[in-house]
Amino acid sequence: MKSYREIIELHIPSRMDFVNITSQVAEAVRKSGIKEGLALVNSMHITSSVFINDDESGLHQDYARWLEKLAPYNASPQVYAHNRTGEDNGDAHHKRQIMGREVVVAVTDGKLDFGTWEQIFYGEFDGRRNKRVLIKIIGE
Repeated sequence: MKSYREIIELHIPSRMDFVNITSQVAEAVRKSGIKEGLALVNSMHITSSVFINDDESGLHQDYARWLEKLAPYNASPQVYAHNRTGEDNGDAHHKRQIMGREVVVAVTDGKLDFGTWEQIFYGEFDGRRNKRVLIKIIGE
């Protein structure tokens, strides 16, 4: 069995955004030389996520609105106890928990094996900082 590791570095200027990283992951699969296996893609930060869904702008707007209803941004330490540490990102930790840490995609015949419309996204919930996404591919 072979393995391949690659890091994607991101810097999102806004507090929240969704970025399609499918092409970077597909390129990592190509570089790995692995024909059959699995690709793990995970955010290496506790205020961002990686998830799979459709690349449709209305859906992304719906996600942003929905997440703000579930965990609205509020820097007050009375709203999020986490903000008592000096941070203002208590909401971002909750948003990450909802959207998830990672995805695993099958690699078949040297390509990501997706269902119709599936794409890989990086979700940022506390932007303006440098962030990393790990791609780990294992297989033959």
